[in-house]
Amino acid sequence: MSSTVPLTTVPQEAPAPAGPPAREHRYDVDLIRLLASVGVILCHSGSAFLDSVGRTAAGGPGVYWAGITGDSASRFAVPVFFAIAGWVILVGAPPKDGRRLRQRIVRILVPLGAWTAVYLAWGRWRGTNDGPVSALARDALFGSVRPAFHLWYLYAYVPVILLLAFVVMVKSGKRPWGLGATLLGLGLAPVLLGDVGRLTGWDMPRLGWTFAPYQLVYAVAGALLVALPAGATGRWRTPWVLLAAAGFGGVLWYQHDIHYAIPYGSLFVALFTGGVLLSLHRLRIPERLRPRLVRLGNASFGAYLVHLLVLTALSRWFVSDELGTAAAAASLIGLVAATTLLSFGAALLWGRLGLTRLLG
Repeated sequence: MSSTVPLTTVPQEAPAPAGPPAREHRYDVDLIRLLASVGVILCHSGSAFLDSVGRTAAGGPGVYWAGITGDSASRFAVPVFFAIAGWVILVGAPPKDGRRLRQRIVRILVPLGAWTAVYLAWGRWRGTNDGPVSALARDALFGSVRPAFHLWYLYAYVPVILLLAFVVMVKSGKRPWGLGATLLGLGLAPVLLGDVGRLTGWDMPRLGWTFAPYQLVYAVAGALLVALPAGATGRWRTPWVLLAAAGFGGVLWYQHDIHYAIPYGSLFVALFTGGVLLSLHRLRIPERLRPRLVRLGNASFGAYLVHLLVLTALSRWFVSDELGTAAAAASLIGLVAATTLLSFGAALLWGRLGLTRLLG
């Protein structure tokens, strides 16, 4: 009589331990970051047109309106960068420890230092520096790069992500004493430098390694909006597009009738930024475009760093206070397109050469 083995005695394989869920790649965030990078180029191109007519319509109405419209249409860009930074630190890829945070900071500071040197040398060669290179370099160390004014953003960006990372680490049970000491030093340094200057009579540099409340608000609120699940903003994007358009209209009115340049903490800028983020939230990107979008998104930091050098070199070919309305609009579009193409092309090129860690 043959024997049988009860089914209950057959050894069962232990279930594989569940690993951490795969991190979702947000292609819509790549798109938003890319648009914000082009927006920064549009902002500085518009400013070049405005400066050429003394920022008044009387200096050349066609050039003035082209410049102020382009500048106003780009005012969402900087707040969007803070929003993406907040989302990355708080939701997308929170730093697990101090070592990884230091790696992120180094990837910012090394290109910042390299491009500071480039812009100082560029200004000296062109004769546009407003002081000795040694004095400008000292000021740059503390947070003021006059030949490369667009780098102000990084002097605010770094403290914002340090503060958010500190909160994330403490919440996860870690004790980042070194990070806390760094933040304390950044908080006390402005008053300390001022006191040293008053006591000694020395000309102390202004500390730029700090952030304004609106920047932290954009980072936290932006993280909340970007992290919303699919469908949370409704089936239709039209209301958010209209919100962005209304914010843009408010920015244009404010910059023309009230004050140029509009503060980034303005309600109109906030509405504009929120409308852009929600209009593009979870937008589905066709698969065939995703690899190219990722490459361009990764190159956006380098393009941001180099674009002002490219723009100033090209401006004399595109900007003139004698242009009419149609010619000024076409010239502005041409300047933005040429600067964007050359800036991203340069960033992609040095990426292929393995220079991303140095040049961004």
